Amino acid sequence: MNTKSTYRILISGGGTGGHIYPAIAIANAWMEKHPDSEILFVGALGKMEMQKVPEAGYQIKGLPVAGLQRSLTVDNLSFPFKLLKSLSIASGIVKDFRPDAVVGVGGYASGPVLYTAQKKRIPTLVQEQNSYAGLTNKLLAKRAKTICVAYPEMDRFFPAEKIQLTGNPVRKDILDLSGKQEKAFEHFGLTSGRKTILVLGGSLGARTLNQAVLKDMKKLEAGGYQVLWQCGKFYFKEMQAQLEQSGLKHIQLREFIREMDLAYAAADVIVSRAGALSVSELSLVGKPVIFIPSPNVAEDHQTKNAMAYVNHKAALLLRDYEAVGQLKSKIEELVQTPELAGALGKNMKELAKPDAADAIVNELEKLVK
Repeated sequence: MNTKSTYRILISGGGTGGHIYPAIAIANAWMEKHPDSEILFVGALGKMEMQKVPEAGYQIKGLPVAGLQRSLTVDNLSFPFKLLKSLSIASGIVKDFRPDAVVGVGGYASGPVLYTAQKKRIPTLVQEQNSYAGLTNKLLAKRAKTICVAYPEMDRFFPAEKIQLTGNPVRKDILDLSGKQEKAFEHFGLTSGRKTILVLGGSLGARTLNQAVLKDMKKLEAGGYQVLWQCGKFYFKEMQAQLEQSGLKHIQLREFIREMDLAYAAADVIVSRAGALSVSELSLVGKPVIFIPSPNVAEDHQTKNAMAYVNHKAALLLRDYEAVGQLKSKIEELVQTPELAGALGKNMKELAKPDAADAIVNELEKLVK
């Protein structure tokens, strides 16, 4: 690595929390080692990175790029025009910012930015969060210098000589949950003495998980459980109305949970989708998890993410079509079999990679010679 004190790092991608939070974690880890650096993010206009990145203290520029829809829609007709405009804007950003290296974390915006950087022979690093590589990353990997992955056997998608198994970067506050349970109960209005079920459907929410909780919440409360339930912004008003009608006292509904360290500290059992970031965080938490993968994602990659843990006896799987009506029995399988719950948590933690952000920064340092 060269010896200059300031570096210019461009980070592109986003669309979901699963892309954005790892990108921010990489930026934070880089700035810890190189505090005089400049970091610029590039995201997709209208997507959540345009809000989340500035909240984390970084500048971001937006591209009009959008993805192709699987079904034939009017939006698909505008795709080539948005792509061409995004390539033009990306070229201007790269020319003006003059980065020493460019990081792509997946999502629509990473395509035009990394493609432009690679054409200009600026070193690029691709970070693939999932166990099944996305199309954008597969295309970009051909000319990338390094590909950081979270799962083994990714040479199915990428050139083996470029792959580094680093894990997915996650928020540092979840690395140590000890001593936080009492504060968590107070923060969320939970009752001591009740087993706590944490339900996570992602920042936007998951209809199946919400319907499953609605169906079983009376039985769960009657059985002595309490539920901390992140239902997502799309479903919050609907779920709030249903909960108010029920008169239940031990179901704590939230649109979005920011204090994830406290939520994890409170939980005895966690029910979650299997997005890449969720899976990586949960491996660090080391508590019994029931994964309900979304079937509505490209290449069914959430099921593949979940199975990487289920096959190591580190989590249980409940299929999306089984969830409504079977959630309570799956939860009780864990609560009433403490040796199973303990084994799942232990095996989950053995698969964790707590130093992923630092490992990616080490790889990035090798590129900025």
